[in-house]
Amino acid sequence: MSKRTFRFLVLCASALALFFLPNSPFSRGMRGEAPLQRGTPPAAVSATSAETRKTIEIQRAPAREIKDPYSGFSAVAVDVARNEIILQDENHAQIAVYGRTDNTPPQATLTEPKRVIGGSNTKVQHNCGVYVDPSSGDIYSINGDITQYLTVWSREQKGNVPAERMLETPHRTYGIAVDEEAKEMFITTQHPAAVLVWPKTAEGKQAPLRILEGDHTQLAEAQGVAVDTKNQLLYVSNKGAWAALNNNVGWARLYNPGGTTWDISQQTRILDFVPGTGEYRAPSITVYPLKAKGDTAPLRVIQGSQTRLNWPSQVSVDVDHQELYVTGPVSNEILVFRATDTGNVAPIRVLKGPKTGLGTPNDVFVDTQNDEILVANFGNHSSTVYRRTASGDTPPIRTIRAAPVNAPAPMFGNIGAITYDTRRNQFLTFN
Repeated sequence: MSKRTFRFLVLCASALALFFLPNSPFSRGMRGEAPLQRGTPPAAVSATSAETRKTIEIQRAPAREIKDPYSGFSAVAVDVARNEIILQDENHAQIAVYGRTDNTPPQATLTEPKRVIGGSNTKVQHNCGVYVDPSSGDIYSINGDITQYLTVWSREQKGNVPAERMLETPHRTYGIAVDEEAKEMFITTQHPAAVLVWPKTAEGKQAPLRILEGDHTQLAEAQGVAVDTKNQLLYVSNKGAWAALNNNVGWARLYNPGGTTWDISQQTRILDFVPGTGEYRAPSITVYPLKAKGDTAPLRVIQGSQTRLNWPSQVSVDVDHQELYVTGPVSNEILVFRATDTGNVAPIRVLKGPKTGLGTPNDVFVDTQNDEILVANFGNHSSTVYRRTASGDTPPIRTIRAAPVNAPAPMFGNIGAITYDTRRNQFLTFN
Protein backbone atom coordinates (compact mmCIF):
# COMPACT_ATOMS: atom_id res chain seq x y z
CA MET A 1 0.00 0.00 0.00
CA SER A 2 1.41 3.40 -0.99
CA LYS A 3 1.76 6.27 1.49
CA ARG A 4 -0.82 8.25 -0.46
CA THR A 5 -3.34 5.43 -0.20
CA PHE A 6 -2.61 4.96 3.48
CA ARG A 7 -3.14 8.66 4.25
CA PHE A 8 -6.35 8.57 2.25
CA LEU A 9 -7.70 5.65 4.27
CA VAL A 10 -6.72 7.25 7.56
CA LEU A 11 -8.34 10.55 6.63
CA CYS A 12 -11.48 8.75 5.50
CA ALA A 13 -11.62 6.73 8.70
CA SER A 14 -11.15 9.90 10.77
CA ALA A 15 -13.85 11.71 8.85
CA LEU A 16 -16.25 8.78 9.21
CA ALA A 17 -15.54 8.59 12.91
CA LEU A 18 -16.24 12.31 13.36
CA PHE A 19 -19.32 12.05 11.19
CA PHE A 20 -20.87 9.24 13.21
CA LEU A 21 -20.01 10.54 16.68
CA PRO A 22 -23.40 11.75 17.93
CA ASN A 23 -22.18 15.18 19.07
CA SER A 24 -19.41 15.82 16.55
CA PRO A 25 -19.69 19.05 14.51
CA PHE A 26 -20.29 16.97 11.39
CA SER A 27 -23.16 14.91 12.74
CA ARG A 28 -24.77 17.82 14.59
CA GLY A 29 -24.54 19.88 11.43
CA MET A 30 -26.23 17.19 9.37
CA ARG A 31 -29.04 17.11 11.94
CA GLY A 32 -29.43 20.88 11.70
CA GLU A 33 -28.02 21.50 15.19
CA ALA A 34 -25.50 24.14 16.21
CA PRO A 35 -22.02 22.94 17.26
CA LEU A 36 -21.60 22.51 21.02
CA GLN A 37 -19.52 25.01 22.93
CA ARG A 38 -16.74 23.76 25.17
CA GLY A 39 -17.92 22.98 28.65
CA THR A 40 -21.50 22.20 27.68
CA PRO A 41 -22.81 19.83 30.38
CA PRO A 42 -24.14 16.39 29.30
CA ALA A 43 -27.68 17.20 30.45
CA ALA A 44 -27.73 20.30 28.28
CA VAL A 45 -26.46 18.24 25.34
CA SER A 46 -29.34 15.76 25.70
CA ALA A 47 -31.90 18.52 26.05
CA THR A 48 -30.56 20.42 23.07
CA SER A 49 -30.47 17.26 20.92
CA ALA A 50 -34.03 16.29 21.85
CA GLU A 51 -35.38 19.77 21.10
CA THR A 52 -33.62 20.45 17.78
CA ARG A 53 -32.98 17.01 16.23
CA LYS A 54 -34.56 16.50 12.85
CA THR A 55 -34.07 14.31 9.81
CA ILE A 56 -32.78 15.72 6.56
CA GLU A 57 -33.61 13.74 3.43
CA ILE A 58 -31.32 14.27 0.46
CA GLN A 59 -32.63 13.27 -2.97
CA ARG A 60 -30.24 13.53 -5.87
CA ALA A 61 -30.16 11.82 -9.25
CA PRO A 62 -26.92 9.96 -10.05
CA ALA A 63 -24.49 11.64 -12.42
CA ARG A 64 -24.25 8.36 -14.39
CA GLU A 65 -25.03 4.65 -14.05
CA ILE A 66 -23.12 1.46 -14.74
CA LYS A 67 -25.79 -1.10 -15.50
CA ASP A 68 -26.20 -4.15 -17.69
CA PRO A 69 -29.55 -3.82 -19.52
CA TYR A 70 -29.37 -7.37 -20.86
CA SER A 71 -29.93 -10.81 -19.36
CA GLY A 72 -27.12 -12.58 -17.53
CA PHE A 73 -27.62 -16.34 -17.39
CA SER A 74 -26.53 -18.10 -14.20
CA ALA A 75 -28.20 -21.52 -14.52
CA VAL A 76 -29.78 -23.76 -17.14
CA ALA A 77 -32.07 -26.79 -17.33
CA VAL A 78 -33.92 -28.56 -20.15
CA ASP A 79 -37.54 -29.67 -20.15
CA VAL A 80 -36.94 -32.55 -22.53
CA ALA A 81 -40.59 -33.61 -22.72
CA ARG A 82 -41.74 -30.14 -23.82
CA ASN A 83 -38.63 -29.09 -25.77
CA GLU A 84 -37.94 -26.01 -23.64
CA ILE A 85 -34.80 -24.48 -22.14
CA ILE A 86 -35.15 -22.78 -18.75
CA LEU A 87 -32.54 -20.12 -17.97
CA GLN A 88 -32.00 -18.19 -14.76
CA ASP A 89 -31.56 -14.50 -15.63
CA GLU A 90 -29.74 -13.20 -12.58
CA ASN A 91 -29.34 -9.66 -13.98
CA HIS A 92 -33.09 -9.10 -14.01
CA ALA A 93 -34.05 -11.53 -11.23
CA GLN A 94 -36.28 -13.50 -13.55
CA ILE A 95 -36.74 -16.94 -15.11
CA ALA A 96 -36.69 -17.05 -18.91
CA VAL A 97 -38.07 -19.94 -20.99
CA TYR A 98 -36.93 -20.54 -24.58
CA GLY A 99 -37.56 -23.17 -27.22
CA ARG A 100 -34.99 -25.98 -27.08
CA THR A 101 -33.92 -25.46 -30.68
CA ASP A 102 -33.85 -21.64 -30.57
CA ASN A 103 -30.75 -20.30 -32.31
CA THR A 104 -30.11 -16.56 -32.53
CA PRO A 105 -29.13 -15.51 -36.08
CA PRO A 106 -25.81 -13.61 -36.26
CA GLN A 107 -27.52 -10.46 -37.54
CA ALA A 108 -30.25 -10.50 -34.87
CA THR A 109 -30.00 -8.35 -31.75
CA LEU A 110 -31.28 -11.13 -29.47
CA THR A 111 -33.81 -13.94 -29.11
CA GLU A 112 -36.95 -13.19 -27.11
CA PRO A 113 -38.03 -15.84 -24.57
CA LYS A 114 -41.36 -17.66 -24.89
CA ARG A 115 -42.32 -16.59 -21.38
CA VAL A 116 -40.78 -14.84 -18.38
CA ILE A 117 -41.39 -15.13 -14.65
CA GLY A 118 -40.18 -12.07 -12.73
CA GLY A 119 -41.14 -9.10 -10.60
CA SER A 120 -41.65 -8.15 -6.98
CA ASN A 121 -44.47 -10.65 -6.41
CA THR A 122 -42.36 -13.62 -7.50
CA LYS A 123 -39.73 -13.34 -4.72
CA VAL A 124 -37.12 -14.35 -7.30
CA GLN A 125 -33.78 -12.76 -6.38
CA HIS A 126 -30.15 -13.70 -7.09
CA ASN A 127 -31.51 -16.83 -8.79
CA CYS A 128 -28.53 -19.13 -9.29
CA GLY A 129 -29.86 -22.69 -9.55
CA VAL A 130 -32.74 -24.39 -11.40
CA TYR A 131 -34.39 -27.79 -11.73
CA VAL A 132 -37.27 -28.87 -13.99
CA ASP A 133 -39.65 -31.69 -13.06
CA PRO A 134 -39.45 -34.12 -16.00
CA SER A 135 -43.09 -35.16 -15.59
CA SER A 136 -45.00 -31.98 -14.76
CA GLY A 137 -42.62 -29.35 -16.12
CA ASP A 138 -42.65 -27.50 -12.78
CA ILE A 139 -39.67 -25.17 -12.34
CA TYR A 140 -37.73 -25.18 -9.05
CA SER A 141 -35.79 -21.94 -8.62
CA ILE A 142 -32.95 -21.39 -6.11
CA ASN A 143 -32.40 -17.94 -4.58
CA GLY A 144 -28.86 -17.17 -3.42
CA ASP A 145 -27.66 -14.34 -1.20
CA ILE A 146 -30.70 -12.04 -1.26
CA THR A 147 -33.66 -14.07 0.02
CA GLN A 148 -34.07 -17.43 1.71
CA TYR A 149 -36.71 -19.12 -0.41
CA LEU A 150 -36.97 -21.90 -2.93
CA THR A 151 -39.79 -21.01 -5.33
CA VAL A 152 -41.73 -23.55 -7.41
CA TRP A 153 -43.62 -22.63 -10.60
CA SER A 154 -46.09 -24.52 -12.75
CA ARG A 155 -45.36 -24.46 -16.46
CA GLU A 156 -48.45 -22.30 -17.06
CA GLN A 157 -47.25 -19.46 -14.83
CA LYS A 158 -45.68 -16.29 -16.22
CA GLY A 159 -45.25 -12.63 -15.39
CA ASN A 160 -45.17 -10.97 -11.98
CA VAL A 161 -47.19 -13.54 -10.02
CA PRO A 162 -46.70 -15.35 -6.69
CA ALA A 163 -45.07 -18.77 -6.81
CA GLU A 164 -47.27 -21.83 -6.69
CA ARG A 165 -45.23 -23.03 -3.71
CA MET A 166 -42.35 -21.71 -1.56
CA LEU A 167 -39.97 -23.38 0.88
CA GLU A 168 -37.95 -21.47 3.47
CA THR A 169 -34.29 -22.38 3.04
CA PRO A 170 -31.01 -21.28 4.59
CA HIS A 171 -29.24 -18.18 3.39
CA ARG A 172 -26.78 -18.66 0.49
CA THR A 173 -28.27 -21.75 -1.09
CA TYR A 174 -26.76 -22.47 -4.51
CA GLY A 175 -27.30 -25.84 -6.21
CA ILE A 176 -30.28 -28.17 -6.54
CA ALA A 177 -30.77 -31.78 -7.66
CA VAL A 178 -33.68 -34.20 -7.28
CA ASP A 179 -33.88 -37.96 -6.79
CA GLU A 180 -37.11 -38.62 -8.70
CA GLU A 181 -37.31 -42.22 -7.54
CA ALA A 182 -37.22 -41.33 -3.83
CA LYS A 183 -38.91 -37.92 -4.39
CA GLU A 184 -36.12 -36.18 -2.47
CA MET A 185 -34.65 -32.75 -3.16
CA PHE A 186 -30.96 -31.93 -2.49
CA ILE A 187 -29.93 -28.29 -1.94
CA THR A 188 -26.42 -27.00 -1.18
CA THR A 189 -25.54 -24.07 1.06
CA GLN A 190 -22.23 -22.26 0.77
CA HIS A 191 -21.64 -21.18 4.39
CA PRO A 192 -21.81 -23.16 6.59
CA ALA A 193 -21.21 -25.67 3.80
CA ALA A 194 -23.91 -28.33 3.77
CA VAL A 195 -26.27 -30.43 1.70
CA LEU A 196 -29.85 -30.34 2.97
CA VAL A 197 -32.41 -32.90 1.81
CA TRP A 198 -36.17 -32.27 1.76
CA PRO A 199 -39.15 -34.14 0.37
CA LYS A 200 -39.61 -32.91 -3.18
CA THR A 201 -43.03 -31.51 -2.25
CA ALA A 202 -41.78 -29.59 0.82
CA GLU A 203 -43.09 -26.08 1.42
CA GLY A 204 -43.33 -23.37 4.05
CA LYS A 205 -41.27 -24.03 7.18
CA GLN A 206 -41.01 -27.77 6.61
CA ALA A 207 -37.86 -29.23 8.15
CA PRO A 208 -35.32 -31.14 6.07
CA LEU A 209 -35.22 -34.92 6.23
CA ARG A 210 -31.47 -34.91 6.84
CA ILE A 211 -28.42 -32.64 6.71
CA LEU A 212 -24.90 -33.48 5.50
CA GLU A 213 -22.36 -31.17 7.22
CA GLY A 214 -19.30 -31.24 9.45
CA ASP A 215 -15.51 -31.35 9.31
CA HIS A 216 -15.26 -34.92 8.02
CA THR A 217 -17.48 -34.18 5.00
CA GLN A 218 -14.71 -31.98 3.50
CA LEU A 219 -17.42 -29.65 2.20
CA ALA A 220 -15.89 -26.20 1.65
CA GLU A 221 -18.14 -23.49 0.19
CA ALA A 222 -20.40 -26.05 -1.47
CA GLN A 223 -21.69 -25.05 -4.90
CA GLY A 224 -23.20 -27.46 -7.41
CA VAL A 225 -24.87 -30.79 -6.65
CA ALA A 226 -25.78 -33.80 -8.80
CA VAL A 227 -27.23 -37.23 -8.06
CA ASP A 228 -26.68 -40.65 -9.62
CA THR A 229 -29.74 -42.65 -8.57
CA LYS A 230 -28.58 -45.77 -10.45
CA ASN A 231 -25.40 -46.07 -8.37
CA GLN A 232 -26.81 -44.21 -5.34
CA LEU A 233 -24.18 -41.45 -5.34
CA LEU A 234 -24.14 -37.75 -4.53
CA TYR A 235 -21.65 -35.32 -6.16
CA VAL A 236 -20.82 -31.86 -4.76
CA SER A 237 -18.48 -29.17 -6.11
CA ASN A 238 -16.55 -27.06 -3.58
CA LYS A 239 -14.85 -23.71 -4.17
CA GLY A 240 -12.67 -24.15 -1.08
CA ALA A 241 -13.44 -21.48 1.55
CA TRP A 242 -13.70 -23.26 4.92
CA ALA A 243 -13.91 -22.62 8.66
CA ALA A 244 -14.46 -25.00 11.57
CA LEU A 245 -17.94 -25.23 13.07
CA ASN A 246 -18.65 -24.78 16.76
CA ASN A 247 -19.21 -28.26 18.18
CA ASN A 248 -18.99 -29.42 14.55
CA VAL A 249 -22.62 -28.35 14.01
CA GLY A 250 -23.96 -25.73 11.61
CA TRP A 251 -27.51 -25.75 10.25
CA ALA A 252 -28.36 -28.79 12.34
CA ARG A 253 -28.51 -26.61 15.45
CA LEU A 254 -31.80 -25.24 14.05
CA TYR A 255 -32.99 -28.72 13.22
CA ASN A 256 -34.60 -31.34 15.45
CA PRO A 257 -34.44 -34.80 13.88
CA GLY A 258 -37.95 -36.12 13.52
CA GLY A 259 -39.47 -32.63 13.69
CA THR A 260 -41.82 -31.56 10.93
CA THR A 261 -40.95 -27.85 10.96
CA TRP A 262 -38.01 -25.61 11.82
CA ASP A 263 -37.57 -21.90 12.42
CA ILE A 264 -34.86 -20.65 10.13
CA SER A 265 -35.88 -16.99 10.29
CA GLN A 266 -33.28 -16.23 12.98
CA GLN A 267 -30.14 -17.40 11.22
CA THR A 268 -26.99 -16.69 13.21
CA ARG A 269 -24.51 -18.26 10.81
CA ILE A 270 -21.55 -16.23 12.05
CA LEU A 271 -21.91 -17.84 15.47
CA ASP A 272 -21.55 -21.30 13.94
CA PHE A 273 -17.87 -20.78 13.09
CA VAL A 274 -14.79 -21.01 15.29
CA PRO A 275 -12.92 -17.66 15.05
CA GLY A 276 -9.44 -17.91 13.57
CA THR A 277 -9.96 -21.24 11.81
CA GLY A 278 -10.81 -19.87 8.37
CA GLU A 279 -8.69 -21.05 5.46
CA TYR A 280 -8.84 -21.57 1.73
CA ARG A 281 -8.61 -25.19 0.64
CA ALA A 282 -7.98 -26.49 -2.86
CA PRO A 283 -11.23 -26.70 -4.86
CA SER A 284 -12.69 -30.19 -5.11
CA ILE A 285 -15.47 -32.54 -6.10
CA THR A 286 -16.62 -34.70 -3.19
CA VAL A 287 -18.64 -37.90 -3.65
CA TYR A 288 -20.93 -39.45 -1.00
CA PRO A 289 -23.51 -42.20 -0.60
CA LEU A 290 -26.83 -40.79 -1.77
CA LYS A 291 -28.37 -41.19 1.69
CA ALA A 292 -25.40 -39.68 3.55
CA LYS A 293 -26.16 -37.46 6.54
CA GLY A 294 -24.41 -35.88 9.47
CA ASP A 295 -20.60 -35.70 9.46
CA THR A 296 -20.06 -38.39 6.82
CA ALA A 297 -16.70 -38.51 5.05
CA PRO A 298 -16.72 -38.65 1.24
CA LEU A 299 -16.22 -41.92 -0.58
CA ARG A 300 -13.94 -40.20 -3.08
CA VAL A 301 -12.46 -36.73 -3.66
CA ILE A 302 -11.32 -35.23 -6.98
CA GLN A 303 -8.74 -32.59 -6.06
CA GLY A 304 -5.30 -31.38 -7.10
CA SER A 305 -3.33 -29.45 -9.71
CA GLN A 306 -4.01 -31.90 -12.56
CA THR A 307 -7.79 -31.58 -12.19
CA ARG A 308 -7.82 -27.94 -13.49
CA LEU A 309 -10.52 -27.18 -10.89
CA ASN A 310 -10.62 -23.43 -10.24
CA TRP A 311 -13.62 -22.17 -8.29
CA PRO A 312 -15.93 -24.81 -9.81
CA SER A 313 -19.58 -23.81 -9.96
CA GLN A 314 -22.46 -26.08 -11.01
CA VAL A 315 -22.08 -29.75 -11.99
CA SER A 316 -24.07 -32.30 -13.99
CA VAL A 317 -23.73 -36.09 -14.08
CA ASP A 318 -24.38 -38.24 -17.15
CA VAL A 319 -25.48 -41.50 -15.56
CA ASP A 320 -25.76 -43.38 -18.87
CA HIS A 321 -22.17 -42.68 -19.91
CA GLN A 322 -20.78 -42.33 -16.36
CA GLU A 323 -19.32 -38.87 -16.93
CA LEU A 324 -19.25 -35.82 -14.67
CA TYR A 325 -19.40 -32.30 -16.15
CA VAL A 326 -18.02 -29.37 -14.15
CA THR A 327 -18.15 -25.66 -15.00
CA GLY A 328 -15.02 -23.53 -14.73
CA PRO A 329 -16.23 -19.89 -14.67
CA VAL A 330 -12.80 -18.47 -13.82
CA SER A 331 -10.91 -20.40 -16.52
CA ASN A 332 -13.77 -20.29 -19.09
CA GLU A 333 -13.97 -24.04 -19.61
CA ILE A 334 -16.12 -27.11 -19.14
CA LEU A 335 -14.30 -30.04 -17.53
CA VAL A 336 -15.41 -33.65 -18.02
CA PHE A 337 -14.31 -36.41 -15.61
CA ARG A 338 -15.14 -40.05 -15.36
CA ALA A 339 -17.84 -40.43 -12.74
CA THR A 340 -15.58 -42.95 -10.98
CA ASP A 341 -12.50 -40.68 -10.88
CA THR A 342 -10.71 -39.99 -7.62
CA GLY A 343 -7.65 -38.07 -6.48
CA ASN A 344 -5.47 -35.72 -8.52
CA VAL A 345 -6.61 -36.77 -12.01
CA ALA A 346 -6.81 -34.86 -15.28
CA PRO A 347 -10.19 -34.46 -17.02
CA ILE A 348 -10.89 -36.83 -19.89
CA ARG A 349 -12.13 -33.88 -21.98
CA VAL A 350 -11.94 -30.09 -21.77
CA LEU A 351 -14.15 -27.71 -23.75
CA LYS A 352 -12.27 -24.42 -24.00
CA GLY A 353 -11.21 -21.75 -26.50
CA PRO A 354 -12.40 -18.63 -28.36
CA LYS A 355 -14.51 -20.58 -30.86
CA THR A 356 -16.58 -22.22 -28.09
CA GLY A 357 -18.42 -19.00 -27.24
CA LEU A 358 -18.00 -19.74 -23.53
CA GLY A 359 -18.02 -16.69 -21.29
CA THR A 360 -17.83 -17.26 -17.54
CA PRO A 361 -19.83 -20.52 -17.76
CA ASN A 362 -21.74 -20.93 -14.52
CA ASP A 363 -23.92 -23.98 -15.18
CA VAL A 364 -23.99 -27.02 -17.45
CA PHE A 365 -26.82 -29.45 -18.23
CA VAL A 366 -26.40 -32.85 -19.91
CA ASP A 367 -29.33 -33.70 -22.20
CA THR A 368 -28.80 -37.42 -22.85
CA GLN A 369 -31.99 -37.77 -24.89
CA ASN A 370 -30.75 -35.31 -27.51
CA ASP A 371 -27.04 -36.09 -26.92
CA GLU A 372 -26.25 -32.44 -26.13
CA ILE A 373 -24.81 -30.30 -23.35
CA LEU A 374 -26.13 -26.83 -22.61
CA VAL A 375 -24.22 -24.06 -20.83
CA ALA A 376 -25.37 -20.87 -19.09
CA ASN A 377 -22.77 -18.13 -19.73
CA PHE A 378 -22.95 -15.30 -17.20
CA GLY A 379 -20.15 -13.38 -18.93
CA ASN A 380 -21.58 -12.86 -22.43
CA HIS A 381 -25.41 -12.90 -22.23
CA SER A 382 -25.73 -16.32 -23.86
CA SER A 383 -26.57 -19.97 -23.53
CA THR A 384 -24.54 -22.23 -25.80
CA VAL A 385 -25.31 -25.78 -26.96
CA TYR A 386 -22.78 -28.46 -27.98
CA ARG A 387 -22.65 -32.10 -28.93
CA ARG A 388 -22.31 -34.15 -25.77
CA THR A 389 -18.79 -35.30 -26.64
CA ALA A 390 -17.49 -31.86 -27.72
CA SER A 391 -13.97 -31.00 -26.60
CA GLY A 392 -11.22 -28.51 -27.34
CA ASP A 393 -12.02 -25.29 -29.19
CA THR A 394 -15.31 -26.53 -30.68
CA PRO A 395 -17.97 -24.00 -31.78
CA PRO A 396 -21.50 -24.43 -30.42
CA ILE A 397 -24.17 -25.97 -32.64
CA ARG A 398 -26.69 -23.41 -31.37
CA THR A 399 -26.59 -20.21 -29.34
CA ILE A 400 -29.33 -18.32 -27.55
CA ARG A 401 -28.16 -14.74 -27.31
CA ALA A 402 -29.91 -12.20 -25.06
CA ALA A 403 -27.90 -9.19 -26.23
CA PRO A 404 -26.15 -7.84 -29.33
CA VAL A 405 -22.93 -9.59 -30.33
CA ASN A 406 -19.99 -8.46 -28.14
CA ALA A 407 -22.22 -6.40 -25.83
CA PRO A 408 -20.16 -5.77 -22.67
CA ALA A 409 -21.16 -7.75 -19.57
CA PRO A 410 -20.11 -6.14 -16.27
CA MET A 411 -21.20 -9.36 -14.49
CA PHE A 412 -22.62 -7.63 -11.45
CA GLY A 413 -23.90 -10.15 -8.95
CA ASN A 414 -24.64 -9.30 -5.34
CA ILE A 415 -22.45 -6.21 -4.97
CA GLY A 416 -21.22 -5.99 -1.39
CA ALA A 417 -18.79 -3.07 -1.54
CA ILE A 418 -17.23 -0.50 -3.87
CA THR A 419 -14.08 1.57 -3.76
CA TYR A 420 -12.15 3.91 -6.06
CA ASP A 421 -8.56 3.52 -7.22
CA THR A 422 -7.26 7.09 -7.55
CA ARG A 423 -4.01 6.07 -9.24
CA ARG A 424 -5.64 4.06 -12.05
CA ASN A 425 -8.91 6.03 -12.16
CA GLN A 426 -10.98 2.86 -11.71
CA PHE A 427 -13.89 1.71 -9.59
CA LEU A 428 -13.49 -1.65 -7.89
CA THR A 429 -16.66 -3.59 -7.06
CA PHE A 430 -16.91 -6.74 -4.95
CA ASN A 431 -19.57 -9.30 -5.90
